[in-house]
Amino acid sequence: MDSQKLAQYLESTNSIAKPWLLVQLRLKKLQERQASISEDTYANELADIHEDLMHLGEWWRGIEDKVF
Repeated sequence: MDSQKLAQYLESTNSIAKPWLLVQLRLKKLQERQASISEDTYANELADIHEDLMHLGEWWRGIEDKVF
């Protein structure tokens, strides 16, 4: 699935507010751009996405049935 289709899926399922899915979208967009950007830029953007993912923490505790 490319980033366009993933974005359409997120919109159609009202999943824009699910941060872990937005991380997936960012990763997919980065993957699609990988051939056209430098290795340093790729590594920096990947590190930024990873940091954001790690900051999500365990926000879902206690509401698993609502968000997954």
